[in-house]
Amino acid sequence: MKTGKVKFFNESKGYGFIVTDDNAAEVFVHHSGLIEKVRENDHVEFEIIDGKKGQNAINVKKVQE
Repeated sequence: MKTGKVKFFNESKGYGFIVTDDNAAEVFVHHSGLIEKVRENDHVEFEIIDGKKGQNAINVKKVQE
């Protein structure tokens, strides 16, 4: 599992971006990849899959800091 911080998430549009902790890469996240609701600046763990337009975060859930 990767970890990172939610940089942006638009709940009404259902998508956002996570910045990974290891290399500060931005990964797209769609609401269908969430296990629980997230907000900007939440620390999360997730898996990465290759999507149609690049990498996507899936199985996203908040972690306790």
